[in-house]
This record gives sequence, C-alpha cells and structure tokens, in this order.
Amino acid sequence: MEQPSRGPIYLRYSRAFKQKVVEEIESGALTIAKAQRVYDIRGGETIQNWIKLLGKNHLLNRIVRIEMKDENDKIKENEKKIRQLQAALSDAHLKIVMLESTITVMEREEKREEDVIKKLGKI
Repeated sequence: MEQPSRGPIYLRYSRAFKQKVVEEIESGALTIAKAQRVYDIRGGETIQNWIKLLGKNHLLNRIVRIEMKDENDKIKENEKKIRQLQAALSDAHLKIVMLESTITVMEREEKREEDVIKKLGKI
C-alpha cells in the first residue's frame, strides 16, 4: 500500500553539527566538496554560509586589491589627463567642421564670382 506524499523534505542541521563540519574544513581535514559528500549536504552554498556564520572567513573566495600608496593619486591624475585629451579632441573636431563649412561657403562664392565675371564679359 502506497503512503501519501507529505511534500518536500527540509533538512535542518544542529548548530553543533554545523560547527563540527566547519572545524573539519578549517583544520584541513576536509575540503568543502568532500564535506558535502561525506555528510550528504546537498545545498551548493550551505557549507559556505556556515563558514560565514560560524567559522573563519579566510577560506571563502575573495578578491583582494593591492595598490601602492600613490597609485590612487596616479589614477586620478590619469583620469584628469583623459578628460583634457577628450576636450582637446572635441575642440579639434569642431574646428574641422568649421573649416569644412568655411571651405564649402568659399567654393560657392567663387562659383558665383565666376558666373558674375562670365556675365560681365558678355556685356
């Protein structure tokens, strides 16, 4: 005879058990992956959460940024230079557009002058 389903099973671990697993990992007796296999702990981040809560966080993956004392000042100085160069480039582009427009206007005016000279020559 089949028993009715009671829904999903949620495992609860005692604080003492969590502490034992964390201590074994921190001592080097087990890796996180091996502890999951040995104790049949299914959650991917379960043990990592236990380490955050109960252990020494030195075993978790971290990104550490090491910089020289004056590195931050150099970064700010380089960012300032970049802004100055961008402004200079923008000014150069504006000058190019202005000069191209001036040349276009001058070419139109020269054509008009040629037309006027031809007409004057016929008179």
